[in-house]
Amino acid sequence: MSLKKKLGLGVASAALGLSLIGGGTYAYFSDTAVTNNTFAAGKLDLAANPTRIFDVDNLKPGDTMFRVFELQNKGTLNIKNVILDTTYEVKDAKGDNADADFGKHIRVNFMVNADKAPLLNPAAGVVVWETTLAELQDMSPEVVKDKMERIFGDRWGTKGLVTGSSDWLGVEMEFVDNEDNQNVFQGDSLKLKWEFTGNQTNGEER
Repeated sequence: MSLKKKLGLGVASAALGLSLIGGGTYAYFSDTAVTNNTFAAGKLDLAANPTRIFDVDNLKPGDTMFRVFELQNKGTLNIKNVILDTTYEVKDAKGDNADADFGKHIRVNFMVNADKAPLLNPAAGVVVWETTLAELQDMSPEVVKDKMERIFGDRWGTKGLVTGSSDWLGVEMEFVDNEDNQNVFQGDSLKLKWEFTGNQTNGEER
């Protein structure tokens, strides 16, 4: 046999050997496991009842208005805290208010939270936080957060709003009689918007 044929046969044998080795890797046992995974986000759903807390006319200095309203957690996630954002608009009946702000003369008395202090009733007149609409509107979000956390605090071992729960809150509005001439406000009206925002609890290992 010539050298060329020997070399050719050697190359062919080597190629066949590699092929057998390569093909042999699929001869071992094997098995496969498949996992199907899902991730679903929870839902925050904060509701107020009623949505119109105050609707009063013919106010005069010295009048007070007490109301109770409910904040409900209708979502699937617990709410850590509730923040209040206040905006209002004054309609000047006579156009002569100048720098007089009707909101500075409306005092807000936030009463004790009936669900966080079950031994006390909001109607008992226990004021947790007192301010004016003007001050409330100008407060920084951080200050409002601190004040609201006192109302939704954990004095009784609970805080925030767990899913499916609600809190009854009492609030009193007072047209403050400053014992001075307040005729500038006769016929005026004030449109108040309160926006409550519920924030989630901290993330956790799941």
